[in-house]
Amino acid sequence: MTIDIQPSGQACGASVRGVDLRSLDDDTTAAIRSAWLEHKVLAFPDQSLSDDDLEAFTLRFGPFGDDPFFASIDGHPHIAAIRRTADETSSLFAENWHADWSFQEFPPDGTCLYSKVIPPVGGDTLYTNQQAALEAMPTDLRARIEGLRAVHSARGGYAPDGAYGDDDDGRSMQIRPSADAYATQIHPLIRTHPETGAETLYSTIGYIIGIDGMDDDEARELLGELYQWQIRDEFQYRHVWEPDMLVMWDNRCALHRATGGYEGHERLLHRTTIGFNAAVRAA
Repeated sequence: MTIDIQPSGQACGASVRGVDLRSLDDDTTAAIRSAWLEHKVLAFPDQSLSDDDLEAFTLRFGPFGDDPFFASIDGHPHIAAIRRTADETSSLFAENWHADWSFQEFPPDGTCLYSKVIPPVGGDTLYTNQQAALEAMPTDLRARIEGLRAVHSARGGYAPDGAYGDDDDGRSMQIRPSADAYATQIHPLIRTHPETGAETLYSTIGYIIGIDGMDDDEARELLGELYQWQIRDEFQYRHVWEPDMLVMWDNRCALHRATGGYEGHERLLHRTTIGFNAAVRAA
């Protein structure tokens, strides 16, 4: 099977055609993995996938990850529905920059989203290439973050008093807040990608609540400065969704966030998480 990979022309991202994701062989899977590592975000248009197909595709790239604060869809414990109804007025889900589940001890390698219902306007997803951001970072800022470890937590979003803690806001997406979100986990601000060996920034203030061993005010100032650098336009890719499209991205070196602009229209995507794969290491 010959696949056609077209880079987005932006800081990351590529479109992949000439492949049926329902019938992958090992060689094609390897080619997709290689493209994924190179482009960070891959979009596969015109894919007719059942929920079983989505799960099978995910498992070609790693184990299922743990999604601690989402309810799953019926019959598929590893698929979450990212849903917003046409008349919904709750706050937009995932509108802040983040890497998925960075507050876990072993955060997931990637995420897959498959579009079921796409509004005629709005709803783009933004990505930002954190390998490129680190490579272009001013020397003085890099020196200030070198060797630092960030404190990650889900409390801002998923704790009972977090952004999604109110069960009565009319939200259609099934989010499950929990006191478990108050837990913390420490990860370096600069990490080495386990497959490519490239250095990359890791996560942002969507889940980072401090810096290990640093005064809170000092940490807040440094993280704010780092954040402004991480999300600069030159590191971004804007993904425009189509019906029947699967998108996979690398959480180890890319941030993402949702955008709105589709008020009065339904939007539905099914999501799986590619879990941490301890067997994968850089060559």
